[in-house]
Amino acid sequence: MELDQLGERKTALFMIMSDTDTTFNFILAMLQSQMFNILCECADDKHHGKLPVHVRCLLDEFPNIGQIPQFEKLIATIRSREISASIIVQSKSQLKAIYKDNSDTIEGNCDVTLFLGGKEKTTLKEMTEIIGKETIDLYNTSDTRGNSPSYGLSYQKTGRDLIAMDEIAVMDGGKCIMQLRGVRPFLSDKYDITKHRRYKELSDYDEKNMFDIDRYLSTKLKMRNSQVMDTYDLGEIEL
Repeated sequence: MELDQLGERKTALFMIMSDTDTTFNFILAMLQSQMFNILCECADDKHHGKLPVHVRCLLDEFPNIGQIPQFEKLIATIRSREISASIIVQSKSQLKAIYKDNSDTIEGNCDVTLFLGGKEKTTLKEMTEIIGKETIDLYNTSDTRGNSPSYGLSYQKTGRDLIAMDEIAVMDGGKCIMQLRGVRPFLSDKYDITKHRRYKELSDYDEKNMFDIDRYLSTKLKMRNSQVMDTYDLGEIEL
């Protein structure tokens, strides 16, 4: 598959598997593990520690593609070789179910955390803790009525979660929470893909743009009326 060429020239490699049948998950996990190891060796042996072309791995449905051997070590070392990994999960509990205690190590080596929304309690609790607290002014009043009426006012400062779990759970679908290393988490708008200048090339805009893998892999040559071809005379063939 020439995995060592991924860091040599611009290449797109697609690994497609069933999201319901996990029978062959181990094959994809082995392929990705081998890919990381080959790219690291290529960077160290040929390019003085850094690949000439940055390799970005988009690991969608990461918990459902099988457990990648020693991934907690790989994600800590591949960054210096010009390799990055975008881990996409539905909830943090999925990651913990696959990688157990190593899930914290994997998450700790990610410089960017993007929360798009959800209602899983573990994820909501950790996001609340990451965002932090704010200081609020608290006023208490008391009014006692009777033979000896009294009125009291107390003032104090206290801490409160900047955004509570219930507030995150009902967050607007057009919003997201972004945390970058060295920057306080912030609330941002999701990008409207329909405003992209190349949106009309997507299948979401027109089903005719759908990529047909069977047609792409087909060996049947289809000629166009306006297509010019070179022909060669190979002579007679004896059978």
